[in-house]
Amino acid sequence: MEHYFLIKHLHVTTAVLSIGFFVVRAGWSVRESPMLGRRWVKILPHVIDTSLLALGVTLMVMLSMWPHQHPWLAAKLIALVVYIGVGTVAIKRGPTPLIRGVGALVAVAVFIYMLGAALRHSPLSWVG
Repeated sequence: MEHYFLIKHLHVTTAVLSIGFFVVRAGWSVRESPMLGRRWVKILPHVIDTSLLALGVTLMVMLSMWPHQHPWLAAKLIALVVYIGVGTVAIKRGPTPLIRGVGALVAVAVFIYMLGAALRHSPLSWVG
């Protein structure tokens, strides 16, 4: 537990980097910018998101918090899968800029839900 605060702060930092870079890439996707084709733009999100997930799993194991015991954690993980799916629509799978833009807004809303679930320890997120 001696590294808990470091791991938690790294997890929060990677979450901020993840959503920030997602918003930038979604904007590029909607504007059909050639920036999306850059090698570093294709690699960096995987590095950030893999770190985010690894740090989250590390915290979960360190604290012995399992999704079947903590409904807010289960809800957050389900929302993560939804966020990833909708995020792919926003960045590359949406056939039109409008659909990609709507996908981006939905993905950000799901991310905000996950943030509320994590901070409030409630599957109701900001409502509960």
